[in-house]
Amino acid sequence: MYITGRYWDNYIGGTDDSLTLVEYLTSKQKEEIPLSEIFSDIGLDKLNGEFRQQEEPLVVSTMEEEADCGEPYLEFYFAINLITDLAALLLECKVNKTVNLCELAGDGLEADVPNVHITATPEEHQLINKAIMDFISEPLAYNLSEMCPEEDMMELAGICENLRKELYGQEG
Repeated sequence: MYITGRYWDNYIGGTDDSLTLVEYLTSKQKEEIPLSEIFSDIGLDKLNGEFRQQEEPLVVSTMEEEADCGEPYLEFYFAINLITDLAALLLECKVNKTVNLCELAGDGLEADVPNVHITATPEEHQLINKAIMDFISEPLAYNLSEMCPEEDMMELAGICENLRKELYGQEG
C-alpha cells in the first residue's frame, strides 16, 4: 500500500484512535463509504471544523444491544488523529482507488473485509485540508499535545505537511 511506512505507522495510523477507525470501517462492511457518513457516525460533523480540543470522546454505537446498555461500541479520543488518519486513507484511495483494511490493521483484524473506497466531496476535501493546515501551523494548540512531547508534535506536523501536499498539492 502506498501510505504504509510513508505515513501510516509513521505517527499517523499508529494510535489507539487509528485502530478504532479501522475497526469502525471494518464494521461498516461496505466497499464504498462516503466521508460524510464517517463524520456523521463518529460525530466529527458536530465539531463544526473545530478539531483542536474536545472535552469528551467521540462515541460510535454501532451495535444496538451495546447502545441499549449505555456502553459505547467505539470511542475516539483525539479528533485530529481521525482527521490525519482519514487524510492518509483518502491519499491511499487517490493513489490506489481502495484501502486494504486488513493490511492496515495487521494481525488486529479477524474478519474478512473488502477493500474500501472512501469518497469525499470537494467541500469535505476542503475541510480536511483546512484542518491539516491549522494543525501544521499550531500543533501545540491541540489536545493531543497533552499526550505527546513537543518534539513529536512538531515532527507530526511536518509529516502532515507532506501528506497534505501529496493529497492537495502545494497550494492546497
